[in-house]
Amino acid sequence: MEPNLANGCEGLPLRGRVGGGRLFKGNLGKWLGVEYLQAAASRTKIYSINNEDVHATDGICKTMVEKQGYACQEHLVTTQDGYILSMQRIPKGQSGEVPDKPPVLLQHGLLMDGITWMLNPPDQSLAFILADNGFDVWLANTRGTRYSRGHTTLSPNKSAYWDWSWDQLVAYDLSATFQYVSDQTGQKLHYVGHSLGTLIALAAFSQEKLVNMLRSAALLSPIAYLNQMSSLLARTAVDIFLAEDLYWLGVYEFDPRGEAVAKLLEAICNKPGIDCTDLMTSFTGQNCCLNSSNSDVFLEHEPQSTATKNMIHIAQMVRNGNIAMFDYDDKDKNMEHYGQPTPPAYNMTNIPNDLPLFLSYGGKDMLSDVNDVQVLLDSLKDHDGDKLVVQFREDYAHADFVMAVNAKQAVYDPLMAFFKLQ
Repeated sequence: MEPNLANGCEGLPLRGRVGGGRLFKGNLGKWLGVEYLQAAASRTKIYSINNEDVHATDGICKTMVEKQGYACQEHLVTTQDGYILSMQRIPKGQSGEVPDKPPVLLQHGLLMDGITWMLNPPDQSLAFILADNGFDVWLANTRGTRYSRGHTTLSPNKSAYWDWSWDQLVAYDLSATFQYVSDQTGQKLHYVGHSLGTLIALAAFSQEKLVNMLRSAALLSPIAYLNQMSSLLARTAVDIFLAEDLYWLGVYEFDPRGEAVAKLLEAICNKPGIDCTDLMTSFTGQNCCLNSSNSDVFLEHEPQSTATKNMIHIAQMVRNGNIAMFDYDDKDKNMEHYGQPTPPAYNMTNIPNDLPLFLSYGGKDMLSDVNDVQVLLDSLKDHDGDKLVVQFREDYAHADFVMAVNAKQAVYDPLMAFFKLQ
């Protein structure tokens, strides 16, 4: 039986199931008050059912690319389950020369969007660096982010719109963007993922999906196994079953800028041992090489929304130490969706051994922890030696891979050299 991925969270038995049957699995209800969170949930933002309004007026091309002197095209891609995704194409560098290298698809991480790759000046931002080096650059924006909130039938103010986790990003978003770039260019593509963008790629590759359209993949801050994650702030959110409680309270959109999430973050930050004076460091680790003057650019565009169900799925990975499909915490529901009582696993050893992979990870990263990355590398031990390049940066944390001022020399130049060999 094929897993039923389209039904999303319908019937998700969260109330009183996870965490010993308590109505609230942690202290969230006590800290914040049920009434507060339910009121915050009712103030969900209303958006057009399609992307046309926001897409036409202030899309990523206009706000981030063209003002830097680069040509840019806006594209819309519709997934098989009806989500309308925004993509941007930077077809050539500042010189205006026609690209002489294959397309590259850039996939951002959790709570981010395609602007991830352009937060620094052009000579420090991967999207522009690739374009200036002759690559045909494509930016993906996953469902639920600012420029990908469209759907053929659903509006983001409806709970059904948010009935998905990263399983659906694997099954629908990633396959749609891969196919679109392949169709538009007539070429196989290179892929670059950061954080969650690596997880969904690894999951797809483990099912031998998309590899027929792929030249190679570069995975920055690779996420596969998460149970040794050392971010105290993130672990606390997992331990108090934060996402599960939010879902039960009717907060289906996990909006980092929303009142509910802001309030609960404030509560977590009051716990002993958690320092929130620098939130990025508390979440990601001590990034070595960020330009503090770029913080305004970051905060203007990020962070972005995701589904609360997606956050539940990631929390399950932290607790269980495996890479599996979403667990409905109910054998009957799992049987309904997957045809078996437990969620199917994504087996990393099934990734084709001849698939060219470039992995880069950091010693200070508290989300993509070095011990978890080692478990991933152990699962790739039979990979063809000439097809796997592993780079370790002792001083890098999670955000350095997309925002460090020296990332071009430290990571992107080796990455492009790897691409050119494939």
